[in-house]
Amino acid sequence: MMYITGIGDSMLAESALNLKDLQVRPVERSEEPRHRQLMATHHYLGDLPKIGHTLWYVATYQSQWVALLNFSAAAWKCAVRDRWIGWDFHHQYDYDRLKLIANNSRFLILPDWHYRNLGSKILSLCHRRVTSDWQERFGHRLVLLETFVDPRFHGTVYRAANWLYLGESRGYRRTRQGYSNTVHSPKKVFVRPLQTDACTVLSQPVLAAPYRQGVPKIMLSAQQMRSLPDFFIDIPDPRRAQGRRHALCTVLAIAAGAILCGMRGYKAIADWAQSLGPKARERFRCRREKGRYVVPSESIIRDVLVRVDPTSLDRALNRWNESYGNNDTTMAIDGKTMCNAIDHQGHQLHVMSVIGHHTKNCYTQKK
Repeated sequence: MMYITGIGDSMLAESALNLKDLQVRPVERSEEPRHRQLMATHHYLGDLPKIGHTLWYVATYQSQWVALLNFSAAAWKCAVRDRWIGWDFHHQYDYDRLKLIANNSRFLILPDWHYRNLGSKILSLCHRRVTSDWQERFGHRLVLLETFVDPRFHGTVYRAANWLYLGESRGYRRTRQGYSNTVHSPKKVFVRPLQTDACTVLSQPVLAAPYRQGVPKIMLSAQQMRSLPDFFIDIPDPRRAQGRRHALCTVLAIAAGAILCGMRGYKAIADWAQSLGPKARERFRCRREKGRYVVPSESIIRDVLVRVDPTSLDRALNRWNESYGNNDTTMAIDGKTMCNAIDHQGHQLHVMSVIGHHTKNCYTQKK
């Protein structure tokens, strides 16, 4: 979000500043306190903590600080952005692709540096280097930038820097329980593709190799989320009846959904469950407490997965794969050696899986 301090009806002429001498670079660790102090003092939204994937930039003119910029993780959901890309998050949940998008969460031009065309020049310099900086810092590239502008501003500097205005956000805010139930101030949404095929890269069924990270992931549709619990209803519950807070089919459905979306390990599955919004929790049939849906904890997920009958679970997963694997025209065979796992004869376990190329569904798995 852009903010120019102390600006009036006119700006200083461009001729008063040689824009060719303008430079943009990442903020060094020793400079971070100064960056935060200036942002807190002069930006109407204040300072932002440096959490997760975040890059801070400073624009300098002859070694003097001119402007500050923050780039951070993209918004999880934004209807106008998602439609522009070609995503439909009522039917697709592939949060891993959001790593290819960065949010320009702060843009501040400091006092006494109000020169015409300065803001668009700074943005242009950022466009040229943010992809390589992001690759170097976080190990993957960016294909798109986004920003949200308060309605009282026109976003002129973004338009001048060739950002695209997509419309307004719905005005909902993300909270610890998911999203707020009331509409706050909608924001103007701008995007800046960093390559000509940004939409194609982000919307294709399977990410190309240069953009893919970690294990294969699928886009889990709303219908698939609703259907998952049904496939686990007939599995015997190994837990005592006393003290069961979550239905077995719900716990298994959430675990399966998390794994299908690329999560590995109990903590990752639990974190994925905690990130689910109210609608997703309802689809998984989570229990409702004090007006909100509650997901199972890491300890509950671990206890269920350790104790559930593996044969019944494998049979249920195969039935789900058979129902939702019609979109795959090619298969891939993948073999893994299970670390720290041995069978009843003391031999190390090896697992071979057949994976759908398009949906990344596992159709069968053999030890």
